[in-house]
Amino acid sequence: MCLVLIFSFFSGCSNHPPRHINNACQIFNEKSNWYKAAYKSYKKWGVPVHVQLAIMHQESHFVSDAKPPRRTLFWFIPWTRPSSAFGYAQVKDSTWDWYKKKTGHWFADRDDFKDAVDFIGWYGNISYKTLKISKWDAYGQYLAYHEGHGGYKRRTYLKKKWLIKVAKKVKANAARYAQQLKQCKN
Repeated sequence: MCLVLIFSFFSGCSNHPPRHINNACQIFNEKSNWYKAAYKSYKKWGVPVHVQLAIMHQESHFVSDAKPPRRTLFWFIPWTRPSSAFGYAQVKDSTWDWYKKKTGHWFADRDDFKDAVDFIGWYGNISYKTLKISKWDAYGQYLAYHEGHGGYKRRTYLKKKWLIKVAKKVKANAARYAQQLKQCKN
């Protein structure tokens, strides 16, 4: 009986994604401290909450420990992952290290929502400063986020029709989130 109670207590502490990931109001109703974190990132870096959410939705569907799927060997043996991307924002090890070094946020974790939205804001701010992509432009911000600043400058995304479609989806999600946030402002 004690083991069941202990397991129940700790399973309640799990960091599960919100139930309704397509509705910003429901996300923040379920995860009330997330709005505070996303808004703080917006005030600090200028990337709007709806753009942050749209990027995170695309990258991890709000799963804290998301990782790229493993490749397979001989079509069925699980093998290596294609990158070191991890967490809510699907940030690679080297990019996360760059973020921690530049911000001094040494104890930041990719599986912490507050740190992930701060990263998205920080990265979007750099995309604005170096590439002149509006912080409100979810489409352009996502392309720079996915391809990296160098890849965006080289326009590597133009050879990836699938990525253009994904960026359009991110833009549509951002627009939907923005509309929803207006309705549940309080």
